[in-house]
Amino acid sequence: MSQIEQRYRQRTPRSGRLADAASAVMPGGDTRAAAHYEPHGVTLERGEGPFVWDADGHRHLDLSVNYTSLVHGHACPPVVEAIREWAGRGTAWSARCEPQIALAELLVERVASVDTVRFTNSGTEAAMLAIHIARLLTGPRKILMARHGYHGSMEETEIGLLGVEGPSTVLADHGDAAAFERVLEEHGGDIACALLEPVMGAGGIVPSPPGFLARVATAARRAGSLFILDEVICFRLATGGAQSLHDVTPDLTMFGRLIGGGLPVGAVGGHADVMAVSDPRAGRMFVSGTFNGNPLTTAAGTVAVRELTGERIAVMHQLMDRLRLGLEASARRHGLPFAVHHAGSLLNVFFSPQAPRATIVREDAATMRLSHLACLNHGVFIAPRGMMALSTVVTDALVTEIVERADAAMADVAREAA
Repeated sequence: MSQIEQRYRQRTPRSGRLADAASAVMPGGDTRAAAHYEPHGVTLERGEGPFVWDADGHRHLDLSVNYTSLVHGHACPPVVEAIREWAGRGTAWSARCEPQIALAELLVERVASVDTVRFTNSGTEAAMLAIHIARLLTGPRKILMARHGYHGSMEETEIGLLGVEGPSTVLADHGDAAAFERVLEEHGGDIACALLEPVMGAGGIVPSPPGFLARVATAARRAGSLFILDEVICFRLATGGAQSLHDVTPDLTMFGRLIGGGLPVGAVGGHADVMAVSDPRAGRMFVSGTFNGNPLTTAAGTVAVRELTGERIAVMHQLMDRLRLGLEASARRHGLPFAVHHAGSLLNVFFSPQAPRATIVREDAATMRLSHLACLNHGVFIAPRGMMALSTVVTDALVTEIVERADAAMADVAREAA
């Protein structure tokens, strides 16, 4: 056992006991695969602003922010106030509510390609709905997505994350527009939609190259397929979403994470003629969900989206640039191979001479595991795969502190490697 892991175990005895208790009633002691790591995950007890506290009393600077969703940090006061107000009126009912309309209006106002919106309860459900709409409009059953892309936990997209094709899933390499064009030209009659992320999340925060998304969108429409853009993670990159940065107009856009203000959410938006198929008056599809557009989620989400201004987005991007440069300098100082993929307020680290293409298979997996535990030992909470995301409550002074703590973690990793 490494010294880093020994220290981690010593620092987190109560989290270890809680992990054992969880394992007795949940497979592996977790209910989110992405957040699982060995020897045991920390159990968190509370969060406030840019910090979280674990069950052993340690404070961490949170650079996961629930995998990018808490764009204003933990317990954001105006979000909490909105939840408190609407919880006092009732948590859900089988009718629309005013916050639902307000959040839909905000999304329509901000995203040029969106005329109307339907809400779901997760990004996975948003993917299911978008694909369902595409299949109803085009007839074919298959989807085309990027190898190692992530669009939620459904069979068609999960095998794509693993890099495997299936009866309903066709793959091409992210960034290779010619490969997508070939697939659509040769098999377009069998493909309902091309589904892409502007920045691949689980694949390593890999940005799309210039022109890539627009070329795939054009090829999809030429083949009679729909082009769906997954903005579940990337909506934080610009007030109009990442699509406004890439000058691309999707037929459907998937939303999630930050638009719920920290509560479960998903949504699909698009051109009115495309979204019309989901209109209950049309009778073509039955789209429902007990908690779709519930008042707590949409009230919190309305505040979260409204508070995410262009100015705040620009500040997060500038601070992430500072953090990236600090991490790179630390790695050089300690003689560690190091590279990043970086997009705005999102970043993924790799302990290799250069960042790999989009993949979930890590050649640096052993070093990344040690680095993750070392970061936790020094009070920096990141995703096990090295993903980091900033929130609007992170300040310049906090970035300095993060760099100092990450530098101490890299020193520990370098000593283990020596």
